[in-house]
Amino acid sequence: MEKEKSRQKMLLAVIQGDDYPDTVDDLNRNGFFATVLSSTGGFLKKRSVTLMIGVEAHRVQAVLDVLRQCAGRRQQMTYSNLSISAGSPNPSIPMMPVQINAGGVVVFIMDLDDIQKF
Repeated sequence: MEKEKSRQKMLLAVIQGDDYPDTVDDLNRNGFFATVLSSTGGFLKKRSVTLMIGVEAHRVQAVLDVLRQCAGRRQQMTYSNLSISAGSPNPSIPMMPVQINAGGVVVFIMDLDDIQKF
């Protein structure tokens, strides 16, 4: 049974709060279930959510693929009113597309001695 126990992993995935709904939905569609922990901190410099995912070792890569696809770092287009003055936005200046960095995942992968469900 020791061999079986060493094949279990716990993933703690810290993701941006905005990515949480789609990420959990996609994990569930792929047969993974996550416990959501409220979290605060500076990993991603924004509101974050920590997902706790218990999984067999051979399925870790599939979980990482979902996390990368749904919550990984990416470029995102937003629109900004690029006013020269430091005052309020000037409605006569058109909104300009701006690329910003979004997303990001920090994943901790740990070996588990045992998982028990009651």
